[in-house]
Amino acid sequence: MKAIIIEDESLIAKELQTKIKEVATDVDIIETLPSLKTAKKWFMQNAEPDVIFMDIQLSDGVSFELFDYFKLSCPVIFTTAYDDYAIRAFKVNGVDYLLKPVDETDLKKAIDKCRDMLGNKSKMPTDMEQLIRTLTLPQQQQNMYKEKFIVHTRNSWIPVNTNDIACFIRENLNYLYTHTGEKHILDFTTLEDIEELLDPKIFYRANRQSIININAIQNVKPHENQKLSVFIKAPLKIEVDISREKAPAFKKWFDR
Repeated sequence: MKAIIIEDESLIAKELQTKIKEVATDVDIIETLPSLKTAKKWFMQNAEPDVIFMDIQLSDGVSFELFDYFKLSCPVIFTTAYDDYAIRAFKVNGVDYLLKPVDETDLKKAIDKCRDMLGNKSKMPTDMEQLIRTLTLPQQQQNMYKEKFIVHTRNSWIPVNTNDIACFIRENLNYLYTHTGEKHILDFTTLEDIEELLDPKIFYRANRQSIININAIQNVKPHENQKLSVFIKAPLKIEVDISREKAPAFKKWFDR
């Protein structure tokens, strides 16, 4: 099996490559990619491999962004120091989710699972079938998306229903804006932490600084350079930029 590693720490990438060779001699690591940028460039110039070993938090972004740009069908083994991305990992092509430092026994099981999937693409492993059924249950059964955010104002805690939020904006801090124009500071370190809690059918990560609600969009203006400008409804009148690379994925999300 031909494989690539997406990992921004070179020593960890080398250690993972060594472990892969020890537990699966038939896996050929054809490339090690140290960032989201280099991974995007590689996939634009090469056919997808048989399997991907992918870290999640990279130096220039979150590796999930690759699935916004490319329609990848090969299995992915996620290797990460964080355990809070598991559900999102299995929504894409994740077949296993290994926490660092990667245990060799777990690594071998994950590779064997990929090998079985590639050998019989029409049949998904039983545990994956169960996971997919779990992830596709009605939202009220899953209880996987945050229903409200608690904000602080005038020495009080105030709940803001998620449906009432027009967008999240990263300035010096993370803020939420309601449809009615209210602005509140959030106790979240990154937008990635917030994004994990939101329904991707309703909220879209437009860029590094913003997440927008589909119901808050007034209109979208395309530019000659293929970038997009998204305008949020009054009273906010916020303009959000979408890059040329993300424009096709945004259009697919918006036009459904």
